[in-house]
Amino acid sequence: MPTDALLDRFLDELAPLKPVAVWAHGSLAGGDYQEGRSDLDLIAILDHPLKPSTARRLVALHRGLRTTPLATRLHCSYLAPGTQDAPNQRHLTWAHDHVTRRPVTPVTRRELHVFGRVLQGGSPKDLLPAVTEKELAEFVVRDQRDYWRPAVDKPQVWLQDIWVDVGLTTFARATVTRREGRLITKREALDILPGLGAPVDVVEDVVRRRYDDPVPSAAEADDDWLDRRAALTRDYLGPAIDDLVTRYG
Repeated sequence: MPTDALLDRFLDELAPLKPVAVWAHGSLAGGDYQEGRSDLDLIAILDHPLKPSTARRLVALHRGLRTTPLATRLHCSYLAPGTQDAPNQRHLTWAHDHVTRRPVTPVTRRELHVFGRVLQGGSPKDLLPAVTEKELAEFVVRDQRDYWRPAVDKPQVWLQDIWVDVGLTTFARATVTRREGRLITKREALDILPGLGAPVDVVEDVVRRRYDDPVPSAAEADDDWLDRRAALTRDYLGPAIDDLVTRYG
């Protein structure tokens, strides 16, 4: 299986840096992983400070993986000792084929505690502070308000599959987390979106591309459909996010 081969190679090449633990979260850990379509979301805990020389080695490692199938989908954040307790700490992260810095969000931390997959080393429950219900609830609403709501006003990005897919599923997941205090998968999010008022034909398009037909349909390749899909998604998400924030923000 290409995913297993990629993970084995990644762990082998990371071994000289002596990670304390490597974990998977997201679809790979939550049972909704679709090979070739889902990202491989990882967290690595290092046993030493992340010096510039270490950062260069990590970047070289990821660039070297590019010859391996699915490597562009492998994302990993690297946590140095003593940084696990700082929720706003930005960690060196390889994602979307380049290096950046990101925090480990409360959603990710809760995923790791609830269903995180240990690829190597210790458990998230032993090494990563737990997330309170209040912290999780406040984060999902803040993320919708401060990141996704401004994004709705950027028409061009919504012509891309990734924005439609993640925008809709993240909203549904945030809604359930805020209402019920639990996490759901993307599959569950897609199942409940029509009941939340999302445009059915757009949801069906996401489902088909994620779970069914890997070949783009004529509708998907048609610019008119992409324009209409973007408009339908934005017309839905704007008021839906506003309502969520008004209720819970």
